[in-house]
Amino acid sequence: MAKFGVITVSDTRTLLTDSGGEYLITTLAKAGHNITVRHIVKDDTNQIQAAFANCDAQPLDAILVTGGTGIALRDVTIEALMPKMAKTIPGFGEYFRQLSLAEVGLKALASRAEAGVSAHAHLVYLLPGSPNACQTALEQIILPDLDHLLKELTKNVHPS
Repeated sequence: MAKFGVITVSDTRTLLTDSGGEYLITTLAKAGHNITVRHIVKDDTNQIQAAFANCDAQPLDAILVTGGTGIALRDVTIEALMPKMAKTIPGFGEYFRQLSLAEVGLKALASRAEAGVSAHAHLVYLLPGSPNACQTALEQIILPDLDHLLKELTKNVHPS
């Protein structure tokens, strides 16, 4: 099973009130995956990047970041972390917004959810903070495609 890091970005959430992060951790554990690191940080570029660097330096398969992906001026997760991606996975955000459109209507257009691959070859998902959005992303996209993407990350691209 895969090893995950989870980062919650919020000015108001704590371990007791982090429903989105808790949903991710509980669901991943029920699916047999390991959560080896968890951070809760403020909507602050430096704090987000520090938590991400900590996760990216660990032997993980994927990093899930929840929160700070909206269009409010305080939402800086995308700006903080997209420059840290070695590659992007544009289809993730496109498909997430398509699924969300069916669930919440045009509100989905304000989501800036993204995915990519870090410099240390970790899958990275930047998700909204709501438990419903975390559920949609995890159950309908991330978990069903996890084995495929992990295989793609580790395949030999330069056969001898």
